[in-house]
Amino acid sequence: LPCSSCGRTDESTRTLEANELPGRRAAEKPGTPCNPWPPPAGALRPSPFPHPVLDALHGLACALLFPAYWALDQLLGYWAPAARPSGLRWLSAAAGAGASLLLLLLVGLPLALPGLLLWLLLQVWRRPFCYQPPPQCWAPPAPWRPPTEPARCFGFLSANLCLLPDGLARFSNLQHGQRRAEAVGAVLLAGLRPSRYGTTGCSPPGPGAPCGMLIAAVPAGLDFVCLQEVFDLRAARRLVSRLAPNLGPVLYNVGTFGLQPGPHLKLLGSGLLLASRYPLLRAAFWSFPHGRREDALASKGLLSAQVHLGILDGRRIVGFLHCTHLHAPSEDGPLRCKQLTLLLDWAEQFEAESRQGDDAVAFSVLLGDLNFDNCSPDHAQEQEHQLFSRFRDPCRLAKRREQPWALGTILNTSMLCHSVACSPEMLRRALEQEEGRHRYLAGPPRGGHRAKPWRGRRLDYITYRGVPGGPLNPEVEQVTFSTALAGLTDHLAVGLRLRVSMSS
Repeated sequence: LPCSSCGRTDESTRTLEANELPGRRAAEKPGTPCNPWPPPAGALRPSPFPHPVLDALHGLACALLFPAYWALDQLLGYWAPAARPSGLRWLSAAAGAGASLLLLLLVGLPLALPGLLLWLLLQVWRRPFCYQPPPQCWAPPAPWRPPTEPARCFGFLSANLCLLPDGLARFSNLQHGQRRAEAVGAVLLAGLRPSRYGTTGCSPPGPGAPCGMLIAAVPAGLDFVCLQEVFDLRAARRLVSRLAPNLGPVLYNVGTFGLQPGPHLKLLGSGLLLASRYPLLRAAFWSFPHGRREDALASKGLLSAQVHLGILDGRRIVGFLHCTHLHAPSEDGPLRCKQLTLLLDWAEQFEAESRQGDDAVAFSVLLGDLNFDNCSPDHAQEQEHQLFSRFRDPCRLAKRREQPWALGTILNTSMLCHSVACSPEMLRRALEQEEGRHRYLAGPPRGGHRAKPWRGRRLDYITYRGVPGGPLNPEVEQVTFSTALAGLTDHLAVGLRLRVSMSS
């Protein structure tokens, strides 16, 4: 089996960072020793900075910024509609708390200014993501070795968590981001445990088209988890501390910060987080060059990763994951179309640069919150994009035609604190009924006409493709819409189970 004897890290200055395991080129040479499993770790560095001194200075800058940041975040939260009940008692309490927070903000500003200048300077050397390696006791699934194991199933999950700074999250009727992050981590781990030591094989394919299911739990057998809107770094670290020891390597705090060409000032990252049960070989991030309105300060873009899945006839079996979150304002369809075109080009570039000549590609999966649906006339441009000719969307039959089992994934934010919306099982039962979908799923953008029957607006996608003529063929086994995160976010989680087998 081919393997490596040297290491290389491919780094670029165009908001892209690619990290490779040792031996990407050496593996192509004949007569080299066998590839170990799992592949040797170390090429993906945990710190986003190339030197410990820069890392320490970044910690100092964040400490100087934190008092003013925290006070401003809390003050912003008082302006959220959900945080402003009527009554003189609330006004009196808010005035007292607001005065204290304003005083803290004024005291923190002299520290925040040098902290901000130092923070901006350090972004020149920062890579666009952090890498959390799994612990030394971590063991990935056994490598897939066809034809000994004719087929293997892979589970994917995409979820928007709305883990914004608390002041911003309250505008979506959510708060306590760090507590929600802890709870989300516990829910995700509950979905991992049943298959942790179980079989990785698949049952024989069933007849007919794949089906979708509405479930109240996280789908079992997850291998890859892509999360969006994990903007709050403290919440991200809580998630990572739970996921990395139990799932595997994690990429988080993704984005290019500071002053960017345009010029643009990016104070928030992309909000993307990717966790994998399989070893990561390479990763890269590109930031969308255009952002407007509420997205202007965020570094949204495309996070791509290559994973090592197994060995076929001495060749690596690899998979590709492309995670994204598009521009949010509903009326900015042309901008989303530009972003879709960019991310397709970036995905092609990443896959071409990452593949060795004889790699067997099991799948390429594009997933995330695309911020448009397949039912609204307002989103006609996005619905016709070439994305759907390059990747397969298992929930889509055609433009504005969904599978009968497909369900909207964005919830009605005004109902998030309702007892039904906070219970996974009660919300699942409610969404099975037309009345419940009208009540708990978000309506059309700008108050448009609701289709009958109303199935909601699906903003969260998991699309896939194989390599035409390649030795491996991916097929959809199941799609799931999960209410497991009820009360923790304003989206449903979407799951996909792919069955990959030898091409006939």
